[in-house]
Amino acid sequence: MRTSTLAFGLAAALFATSALAAPPKVDPGLREQALDILTTGIGYRTVTGSDQFVPYAEYLKGKLVAGGYKPEEVTVEPFGGAAMLIARYPGTDPKKPPIVISGHMDVVEAKPEDWTRDPFKAVVENGYVYGRGASDNKFDVSTMVALLAKLRRDGWKPGRDVVLALSGDEETKMVTTAELARRLKGAEMVLNIDGGGGGLKDGKPISYGIQGAEKTYADFTIEVTDPGGHSSRPTPTNPIYRLSRALDRLAAYEFPVMWNEITLASAAARAENTPGELGQALKRFAANPKDAEAVKVMAADLSTNPSLRTTCVATMINGGHATNALPQRVTANVNCRIFPGTPSESIRQEIARVLAEPTATVTRVADDGSVDSPASPLRPDVLAAVKKAVHARYPGIPVVPSQASGATDSMHFRAVGIPSYGVSGMFGEAGESFAHGLNEKAPLATLDGNLFHYESILKDLAR
Repeated sequence: MRTSTLAFGLAAALFATSALAAPPKVDPGLREQALDILTTGIGYRTVTGSDQFVPYAEYLKGKLVAGGYKPEEVTVEPFGGAAMLIARYPGTDPKKPPIVISGHMDVVEAKPEDWTRDPFKAVVENGYVYGRGASDNKFDVSTMVALLAKLRRDGWKPGRDVVLALSGDEETKMVTTAELARRLKGAEMVLNIDGGGGGLKDGKPISYGIQGAEKTYADFTIEVTDPGGHSSRPTPTNPIYRLSRALDRLAAYEFPVMWNEITLASAAARAENTPGELGQALKRFAANPKDAEAVKVMAADLSTNPSLRTTCVATMINGGHATNALPQRVTANVNCRIFPGTPSESIRQEIARVLAEPTATVTRVADDGSVDSPASPLRPDVLAAVKKAVHARYPGIPVVPSQASGATDSMHFRAVGIPSYGVSGMFGEAGESFAHGLNEKAPLATLDGNLFHYESILKDLAR
């Protein structure tokens, strides 16, 4: 995951601590198997450009086959410089479209010299599993593989096929994700184990978010050119100055406020746990998203503003060719997170209008790994299944939809018309997991709850 899903102001892909209430009991053998798959899996260095994707996928296939899958039901395929895994658990009614479980095998690069421990050698210490991927996303992948193997051994018969689809480049270009979405087009829904989740505050569960939408990631290149010349004879058409003034206009611009049923529900739920002026503004916005004063308060909060609108920000600039020459070419990269359902081309056109620099060209970066995708509908059956699983662990806490400001594999499935929902079973304090950062970790206390959560949801939705 590029950035964590924001659910009620807390990072969604978080992890529980020992302060969590005891979840429903699970088989100790299943817990140990999930932990073994996780600690072994961390040892596969599945970063961009490595040769570890197929070996890791084959390792996971072996666990599924040992649980009763037929070898031909699990395919591992090198693709796009990585690999993908598709495991089909046959249902009793072939006429029903399948449910897809989405996760990813790749991890962000980690430099051993920067870590306290070797990032690609799992260490179990003080109640945590340390290592790259311990939280994002090998924890969920490991628990799901262990659970599916257990369900197969137990003889569970779902009403429809359950398809585990693991991508290999979610953290980068999502080429494998796009291919998985193409092959699985027509599925009933996607349950994304790399999105959604719950939040803790001082050890107490406060809310759970189902990720039902995410913003579109888009990079745009802005270019200004000029004939240049000798630096001793400045001209009024210096492209550095022209681009600088144009970027100032973009920095001052706010894209229009937008909303959907997911962001309104999220605002209403977050208002219940947010004191003061911001809490009141969230409540008013949920009731009337055209409330200008409420929007003003929410926009002033850096954690809340992204949920209101498309955001664009300059992230890189490059220009000039010599210290004693006038620049001939200057470029800037502007990164946008586009509100779901908004065509990225319309944002490109809006950027060009706001820049108000006739000589500037604005071009969408072709290989930024992202596509436009809509929000998923709030299906009552999904909400009911997730509420049942969450409330079995934490009775009465709010369970509402959330929208991510980052990007996950769900983007590509939604783009081909498959509704996708982030349903991670993890709860935790903000900032505990260090996903993408140094010394990434996951608490052992999360295993039982995650296994129970996924089994409950699968058995309800795969009928």
